[in-house]
Amino acid sequence: MTQPSTRATDADWWRRAVVYQVYPRSFADANGDGVGDLAGIRSKVPYLADLGVDALWLSPFYPSALADGGYDVDDYRDVDPLIGTLAEFDELSRVAHEHGLRLIVDIVPNHTSDRHAWFREALAAGPGTPERARYHFVDGEGPDGSRPPSDWQAAFGGSAWSRVPDGQWYLHLFTPQQPDLNWGNPEVRQEFLTTLAFWADRGVDGFRIDVAHMLAKDLSRPMPSHVEVAGDLPLDGSHRFYDRDEVDEIYAEWRALFDTYDPPRMAVAEAWVPAERRRRYASPEGLGQAFNFDLLQAPWQANAFRRVIEQNLSEARATASPQTWVLSNHDVVRHATRYGLPDDTDLASWLMSDGTDPHEDVALGLRRARAATLLVLSLPGSAYVYQGEELGLREVATIPRDRLQDPTWERTGHTAKGRDGCRVPIPWTPDGPSFGFGPGPAHLPQPDWFADYAVAAQQDDPSSTLELYRTALHLRRRLVAELPGEQPGDDVSWVEVGDGGLHLTRGRWHVVTNVAATSLALPAGDVVLSSGPLLADGSLGPDTTAWVVAADD
Repeated sequence: MTQPSTRATDADWWRRAVVYQVYPRSFADANGDGVGDLAGIRSKVPYLADLGVDALWLSPFYPSALADGGYDVDDYRDVDPLIGTLAEFDELSRVAHEHGLRLIVDIVPNHTSDRHAWFREALAAGPGTPERARYHFVDGEGPDGSRPPSDWQAAFGGSAWSRVPDGQWYLHLFTPQQPDLNWGNPEVRQEFLTTLAFWADRGVDGFRIDVAHMLAKDLSRPMPSHVEVAGDLPLDGSHRFYDRDEVDEIYAEWRALFDTYDPPRMAVAEAWVPAERRRRYASPEGLGQAFNFDLLQAPWQANAFRRVIEQNLSEARATASPQTWVLSNHDVVRHATRYGLPDDTDLASWLMSDGTDPHEDVALGLRRARAATLLVLSLPGSAYVYQGEELGLREVATIPRDRLQDPTWERTGHTAKGRDGCRVPIPWTPDGPSFGFGPGPAHLPQPDWFADYAVAAQQDDPSSTLELYRTALHLRRRLVAELPGEQPGDDVSWVEVGDGGLHLTRGRWHVVTNVAATSLALPAGDVVLSSGPLLADGSLGPDTTAWVVAADD
């Protein structure tokens, strides 16, 4: 039987945790309707505990019309009937904690769904009412108000404004089914404090905050033209709806609530902002931690990786907040695919080609993904693992057009496929109607090659990616425990190994990654793990990482 983690009562668990992200609809389907559910997730808790992760993060499981994969929330304090019930959530929480796993849930505060009770009340109440003040309803431009208030574009394509029958327009920076909330309204702030307490009182240990940087907005007129939802951002908080300074006050209120619990609840911000601005979200007075997606965006180059690591460890020291290291998640092309493509590949175009790009090297992508994983798991702070990456899954680019679910497909007029390729239900067995995901077909089609990547096909194979992750996670826990202390980033030193190599040390723990085309000598000590076989002379081959533990002085 899996033994509970010794860190079950550690209030600082999140500072060094490995967190496993579950996309609920695509993890495990217990009832055979093709959609993953809480009962399915609960059945896999022993697998996650045995894998060696410290926490389970659930992407949205709330009632939703799925206009945006569950990020259009109808009710923040309930469970989608397709996924389960509150009683089943409580049972999942109980089982996870029994196995020594913490539980993190996704909170989506920028917008509700258009089916949320508040939005339906706003439509019925009309202009100028308190109900409409919970959102951003404004009059249009032109003599009859028939033009949108600005030319702003939504993240998934199309206008960021939609008109309602009485003539007003409402803001939605994502889909029209996701109206943005007005965080200048005290009623909105109190509603989310109530929601956070609802889940914390049910035993939730922490929260991942969706688009944490987008809550505060300035809609004063005239509105500037061509303000983009993404791209280069100013560093002074002056963007109309991105990373405004007012979010600090919101998260200070949240931190005050989190700190009333024993232990305090943790939170991590999804904030796609420059590193100089990220520290505000990660401060002890705010959410305490913020995702850094810099490695996820870095090319497979030693100098790029080192620059990202050094910059983010410097930020960690400045904020006394641990870094978060991410290579894949539910919004991006899986890193086993990215690393098998040339650095200058346009991933959106590659997806539209159904993955037929002749330059893709599947074996190279997996080899580099394994090497990158061992590098990331060695770094100070916490690491986030996305479901299926421990199997070496790559992006599924062959989903038929009529099966695509991501709103990007329709909102861009069928010119961009979106994120379905990383959300395909993962394989548990090499056979069955959905490779063990459930007793029936899955809601997104799975490719035939999934059979070779299934959990059952990799179990107990010492050369498999699954066993590499399992070994690395358990070994990481022991090696981190042996370190004299974990001030964010202070225990990392670099050994110069020339172009194409990275060699960092943390006490006796040496981590060497070879990004070059030639071999790299390893330091003296025991090679306790490597992402691939060493060369015959004991050196490290290309696209490989090794963990070496030096002898005691």
